Amino acid sequence: MKPMGPIPPWFGAENGMLLIGGCGAASLVDEAGDTPLFAYDMNIIQAQVRRFRDAMPAAVHLHYAVKANPFAPLLARMALQVDGFDIASGGELEMALEAGMAPERISFAGPGKRNDELSAAIFAGATINLESEGEARRALAAADAIGKRPRLAIRVNPDFDLKGSGMRMGGGAKPFGVDTDRAAALARTVIDAGADWRGWHIFAGSQNLDPLAIIETQAATIALAARLSDEVGASPPLVNLGGGFGLAYFPGDERLDIRPIGVVLDTALEERADILHDSGFAIELGRWLVGEGGVYLTRVVDVKVSQGETFVVVDGGLHHQLAASGNFGTVVRRNYPIALANRFGAAPAEEPVTVVGCLCTPIDRLGDKVALPPVEEGDLIAIFLAGAYGASASPTAFLGHPGPRELLLG
Repeated sequence: MKPMGPIPPWFGAENGMLLIGGCGAASLVDEAGDTPLFAYDMNIIQAQVRRFRDAMPAAVHLHYAVKANPFAPLLARMALQVDGFDIASGGELEMALEAGMAPERISFAGPGKRNDELSAAIFAGATINLESEGEARRALAAADAIGKRPRLAIRVNPDFDLKGSGMRMGGGAKPFGVDTDRAAALARTVIDAGADWRGWHIFAGSQNLDPLAIIETQAATIALAARLSDEVGASPPLVNLGGGFGLAYFPGDERLDIRPIGVVLDTALEERADILHDSGFAIELGRWLVGEGGVYLTRVVDVKVSQGETFVVVDGGLHHQLAASGNFGTVVRRNYPIALANRFGAAPAEEPVTVVGCLCTPIDRLGDKVALPPVEEGDLIAIFLAGAYGASASPTAFLGHPGPRELLLG
């Protein structure tokens, strides 16, 4: 038997049926029409936003990283909850605008932006976080061609990373951002070209559960922003401090306490260098905001035994939940929190089961030797922490299976 990640304690049951947003899992499946289904509880997401607001300095803006979950009804609600959207493609630009986010509160990061994406962002009035000198040249040319003054920030590849992060975005050679020793010169070029320089985007890593590591990285980020701004000789309108807040997906993980981060950040901003006195600050979060509010429901289509091991076969899989299968940014596969939705809280069977998807590949595994109550055909399996990097981050076209349904609750 292998352990699983902790099921968030706010999920309960009625007559043995898992409740999501106050509704039974089976009734949600009926409402959606079938499984597999992602159900997102907006009340949980809003509580996470409040948790951020309560802990962080009031001067720090909250940005939502759209890539975490771009479901249109969710984006429309998030546009009312946060101070800005961070996007990573022309498609996400369209989604952000359709959700009602003001273009001046949209920032566009990511390497490999196409010329048409640069033009669309400049035309809309979004800020482009430049990833290279070549991208700066192309953005300035695109702005000249359409006769608009571009809003341009510099994404910096810092000379440090977020220690212990699930995905390291800074330190060493990276496809993201401009190396520290060239960032100030590029900012000066942008300013001299007449662009509206919007400041710095410094993202060192993500998915971290260590408050001290995040505190240390934020301090280094503020210091770097001050040093680069001094080199430029101009105060940046905004310093995007990146994100890094992680979720407790796996066995042994503990939920991140962000309160000490906010306390230290408040002091750091009070004591910031003069060059940053008039600057705004933002923290960019994706999975931390929406991940805990999502549950993936998939129906059992078969229960079979092979050489003494029981396999529970479901109609979902890694084509919807690549992350839960262990094939999205993890080195060693570990179990997400998983449960039997229609016997939620029931005692587990003596023997563990392995939950596998419907795809014809051995890597389609959603739960490896996990403890579940006795499972039968037609039962509903629930995978928690499914609100981020689910449907849009998975190979939904693989093998021609239908895409998942999605519901926003609350």
